[in-house]
Amino acid sequence: MIRHATAEDFPLVRELFLEFMEELEDAPHRDDDTEEDLGKIEKGIGKNIVLIAEQDGVPSGLAVAEKAGKLVGYLGSLYVRPAARGTGVAAELVREVVTALAAQGVEVLELDVLATNTEARAIYERWGFAPVQYNLYAPITALEQRLGRTVGPTFGSVHVQTDDAGAVERGVSKALPRLGRSAGTSVTGPRNGWVAVHDDLIDREPKALHALGKELSYTVGGVVLAIGVEEGAVVRYTLFDRGGAVDEYASVPEYRSPLPPGDVVALGANPTVLARLTGADPARVREVARTAVSPADLPPATELIESIAGVLGVAEAGHGWVPSE
Repeated sequence: MIRHATAEDFPLVRELFLEFMEELEDAPHRDDDTEEDLGKIEKGIGKNIVLIAEQDGVPSGLAVAEKAGKLVGYLGSLYVRPAARGTGVAAELVREVVTALAAQGVEVLELDVLATNTEARAIYERWGFAPVQYNLYAPITALEQRLGRTVGPTFGSVHVQTDDAGAVERGVSKALPRLGRSAGTSVTGPRNGWVAVHDDLIDREPKALHALGKELSYTVGGVVLAIGVEEGAVVRYTLFDRGGAVDEYASVPEYRSPLPPGDVVALGANPTVLARLTGADPARVREVARTAVSPADLPPATELIESIAGVLGVAEAGHGWVPSE
């Protein structure tokens, strides 16, 4: 039997509600507002919907609901004692809630359920409830660590896979004026099959660095690596082959903004391509060129770029790069 609670029933309502709260495994960071909720329920008896289920005169369940908007009702509590579960009591309580709310013009019933309460979620979904929004949480300290941004240096360099330093110098002399740069440029090497290009201004502008790498890959007609650190936080490289980008990597793909999942995956290093074009050991690439959701989850960017450069055959030299021996 389902009946509406009266003021005299409040001690029983309190008993059932406390049993309900004891079973819930709420997040530890939330305040205990049980007494506040009980105060609202007590005031709502006779105004809102407070139902008691009984089987053979023994109280077996509780439902608390109210009209929460012109067309919306809210089921705040639904509890069935363990001994009565599986007997249809919960469905009877909700059926009575629906009948009472429909009489008030309500067209939609909403409720909250803990993500950890998988059994209840399964029942609600079977009845036809669907998610409207997700209530997410994160510790403040974790957010401070992941979202805090300390802007550090931005630097980089371009490496051309060739022994013909003269061809690289000619390519640089043609490309830099078009990119609006011409001072503070050096071409070093070849060493270990790479010729390095540094420019005081372009090294500090990732887009210009990328453009120079692409241009040199066209003019020299081979493999070119543009690699650098952005804001002291993110290591990024693009590997070109005859002018086309064949591999891109960012240590923190979503550092600047969220990306579609496919784009995040695409910004992971490709060991197969790197092995084919640079001779890098695929196992070492997988070990070193990792990605993460935050710079805090990786080694410092200046250390990470040195490790990646070592795998690819280049090594750190101040604010730029020179080929390794």
